[in-house]
Amino acid sequence: MTVTSTPVAPPFSTDFEAVRLAAAGREPEAVARRRQLAAARFAEVGYPTTKLEEWRFTNVAPLARTVFRRAAGTVPADAEALLAPHRIPGAIELVFVGGRLAPSLSRLAGVPDGVLLGSLAAQLAAGRSEVAQALGSRADVVDNPFVALNTALFEDGAVLVLPRAVALDPPVHLLFLGANEEGVPTAAFPRVLVLAGERSAATVVETYVGRPGDNYLTCAVTELVAGPAAAIDHYKVQREGLEAFHLATFALATGRDSRVSSHSISLGGALVRHDVRALLDGEGGEANLNGLYMVRGRQLADTHMRVDHAKPHCASHELYKGILNEKARAVFNGRIFVHPHAQKTDAKQTNRNLLLSKEALVNTNPQLEIFADDVRCTHGSTVGQLDADAVFYLRSRGIGEEAARSILTYAFASDIVERIRVESVRQALRESLLSWIPHGEVVRDAT
Repeated sequence: MTVTSTPVAPPFSTDFEAVRLAAAGREPEAVARRRQLAAARFAEVGYPTTKLEEWRFTNVAPLARTVFRRAAGTVPADAEALLAPHRIPGAIELVFVGGRLAPSLSRLAGVPDGVLLGSLAAQLAAGRSEVAQALGSRADVVDNPFVALNTALFEDGAVLVLPRAVALDPPVHLLFLGANEEGVPTAAFPRVLVLAGERSAATVVETYVGRPGDNYLTCAVTELVAGPAAAIDHYKVQREGLEAFHLATFALATGRDSRVSSHSISLGGALVRHDVRALLDGEGGEANLNGLYMVRGRQLADTHMRVDHAKPHCASHELYKGILNEKARAVFNGRIFVHPHAQKTDAKQTNRNLLLSKEALVNTNPQLEIFADDVRCTHGSTVGQLDADAVFYLRSRGIGEEAARSILTYAFASDIVERIRVESVRQALRESLLSWIPHGEVVRDAT
């Protein structure tokens, strides 16, 4: 007997053609070509497996087993209620549902003349050449299958173009809502592009939220290009439901004497991965990349980072902290790559992890590759539990053991939270931290 099998189509294969046809004639040819190449790349490699070094500790099988429907962007009836706790007072706010701009939920008042801020799809349809040229210039579709997936399937997103010497005062808040549609798991592919002109400045906050219990995929890509002497503060807060998947890439490039500061906070999601790529491509550029992940239950948070020093006199500093409880897992893989001409590089990368249970697990691997001889580079990582001596010291001051442990856990994480310059975001994260840590009410009562 001859047994035959039907070839299994790669995930999203029917969506590639549907999106391509829908975008035909509405986006520049360069974007259409990039979209097709990305679709071909994902069809070639598919979902990554743990046989690949970059994915050795992150098994995406739960995601691969789920059949997702491309999100239609339907605004749920309870959207305002879902978004209300996450809005930033005084911010210019663009809200996206299923990866598409929802104008009725957005607040665009206060955008100065000359600043381009709005729907990425609309700007591509309008033929904005600088947007089309920059889109995809930093995020690599070859090495990361989820960048390829996003590039092939994005239908909308946000674009911010700051002209020369413009400082945008109110923060720009990009608020992404993920949800099931008609009870079916959905997949959204939001895309963000920030182009900061010479001596421009802005604060950009990305927040990803979803309805608790909904099973959906957010596959996001953000690209940021900072021109000479530009200064950009970037924040990403991921607090989606515990059944959601979140796989995202943040790719940035700094110009001469520019400064980019980014903080990534990850609280939600069943399986979360952040890929961060930083290229210091102008002499005197600076990138400060910090992060905090707090996971419990069976959550998995994975951070993969590569920082390339390509020009002299650049500085990069990274501090990532993780708190894990119950059976949660985390991965941190960071690499600093100093190119041969990048003399006078100042680079430091640190990853610290606090385990609150014996079953929590972290795989951490900071790395340095240096091909210049006049540099100052350090890296390091720690994994451990609360310092018994510190607990004993607090107890000797009349503080109970549970309270002592809560105070020390809060202090460990607050080091990252207190660096956030947007007051309402910082306050909300303080509350989230106090609600998350065991016996956080003890710390709240004491402060």
